[in-house]
Amino acid sequence: MRRTLKTALAAAWLAIGAPMAQAGPVQDLLQEQGALIEESSRRSIGPAIDAIVESGLPRVQPVLQAWQDKALWIDAGGRFWRVIEKDGAEILVDVDTGAEAGPADTDAMEQIKPNSGIRALIGTALVRFQLSDPDPRRRQAALTSITRDPEPELLAPLRASIETETEADLRARKIRLERLLTMRFGTDEAERIAAIEALSTDTAVEVRAALNPLLATRIVVGPAGETPEGNVARELKPGGEALSISAAYARLVDDGLAPPRPTDAEIRAALEANLVDGRAGGVPLGALGDPAARARAYDALAAQGVVPPRVEERDVETALEAHAFHEVYAEPSEAVTDAARAAITSIGIRVGAMKGLDTGLDALSLASIYFLAAIGLAVTFGVMGVINMAHGEFIMIGAYTAYLVQQVVPDRTLSLIAALPAAFVVTFAAGVAMERLVIRHLYHRPLETLLATFGISIALQQLAKIVFGTQARPLTAPDWLGGAWIVNDVVGISHIRIAIFVLALVFLGFFLFLMKRTRLGLETRCVTQNPGMAASVGIDPGRVNMLTFGLGSGIAGIAGVAIGLYAKVTSEMGADYIVQSFMTVVVGGVGNIWGTLAGAAMIGGLQKGIEVLNPSNTLAAQTWMIVAVIIFIQFRPRGIIALRGRAAGD
Repeated sequence: MRRTLKTALAAAWLAIGAPMAQAGPVQDLLQEQGALIEESSRRSIGPAIDAIVESGLPRVQPVLQAWQDKALWIDAGGRFWRVIEKDGAEILVDVDTGAEAGPADTDAMEQIKPNSGIRALIGTALVRFQLSDPDPRRRQAALTSITRDPEPELLAPLRASIETETEADLRARKIRLERLLTMRFGTDEAERIAAIEALSTDTAVEVRAALNPLLATRIVVGPAGETPEGNVARELKPGGEALSISAAYARLVDDGLAPPRPTDAEIRAALEANLVDGRAGGVPLGALGDPAARARAYDALAAQGVVPPRVEERDVETALEAHAFHEVYAEPSEAVTDAARAAITSIGIRVGAMKGLDTGLDALSLASIYFLAAIGLAVTFGVMGVINMAHGEFIMIGAYTAYLVQQVVPDRTLSLIAALPAAFVVTFAAGVAMERLVIRHLYHRPLETLLATFGISIALQQLAKIVFGTQARPLTAPDWLGGAWIVNDVVGISHIRIAIFVLALVFLGFFLFLMKRTRLGLETRCVTQNPGMAASVGIDPGRVNMLTFGLGSGIAGIAGVAIGLYAKVTSEMGADYIVQSFMTVVVGGVGNIWGTLAGAAMIGGLQKGIEVLNPSNTLAAQTWMIVAVIIFIQFRPRGIIALRGRAAGD
């Protein structure tokens, strides 16, 4: 690839005193490998890279880095230089001393341009140096490179770099990676077993991926009664779960230990190919429709040596009885496979426990969502006894309110802070209007209330479609709510769901304080238990009912903001939660906030538990959950925590 054209510009460049590279060990080494370096062939460059790395020269790393970055050049005299950019100019750097040697005339030089394959090889070679690089980012990149492409040659430099590592997290990564490489490439059996045992508590996917090859097996066939050499896992019996009779005989055929068994199609084809004067094997063509006649004809052809002999069931049985089948580990050390098997068992138990914990977190998250969606209904239905089928639409109104706030306030954090009170105010006002215009005329008439609120629900959905359209609207969470809390490869939960859980706890505390420590809460309890007596002591039942219904609606609006952060905001989003909200209140115990919390926990846990058993069908999980709730209500109609005394009502 070296240019042979000596341009006038190159001659002028040399004439004005191109800096001369002093002879040095790195320059001499590059000159020795120059032909391979200039050839830049992925197939032949390996020895050159190995020679440079194994030289142990202190200036090898920057040369390899320059080569990988296409910053290695050759001048007209065949000398190697590093070329760097400084203040907008290209500068020559001596490969041995690292000293700047003046401006570079790259027009008179040849650039070494390694392809992607060569750069990958250079990157692997650089890992040895980068493991102890002063820059922590380079050390981290080196560990990532080893993880992606582990090589046995990297084990020794990795071990050497652990003692000098100052960063705690990088040191932990190096120790873990050293164990993985030792387990896979180590030459000392005791060291490999120790590495496997040390990793037996690590549930990472890459650990399990590294352990599984140690337990890889192959089937070895030998004479009956003999055990093959090597690390035998078990003997396989043909006809068992691990080895069918057909698979066992096929293995004998593949190994040349038994003749192939012709299929019916092959027998028919052989007979057709050997028809002579309307006969095959002496059997007339008209009689070949009979299986027994076909067998006689084929056997006659086989006796003549025209076709392979037919293999009958007794022949298969005889062949299988004459041979033994064993599973043999690819790993020759029995102690290593025993340790790997014990480690995988231990990790499997831990992974199962972690999956249970992850399912529990998912159930807790879902329960928080259901609790937020139902807490407003616990006020309007549980406390007031009003069946509000439009409760889901208040959730939808709250979500759309947050969407509109985001259109006005571009900052996601500020828009979220503003959306919560805005959603409460809007849905509170909507709830008050609904109570004043419709609900107050229908108290103690549950059927009419149900029908009226159901009609309002449909009207609100259609109004939302007219205003916002049928497409889902985005409700973007702030950056600090993005991502997830990752415990390990198995357990994790999104920050949004954690925030919803915290919000559910806040509203639990707020509702308890409101009902137990405020005048409105006291008046609400009085009116719901005995409105006549409450009116006789100066409490206005109409005003209390209006504020209580508005409060329940406002809480539903805030729940809509929280739900809209991770779910789609559409006109039908409320319908997705109305059934679960009613079930949460009824299962927990009507009129009891602690019951609502218990009901949300039960329904969320039940749904997630069923989803684990049938992960491919969420709709089926919800169906079975509803069936379970119906059965539960048959045995406990007042819910988990039923009201007692006068508060229980009729």
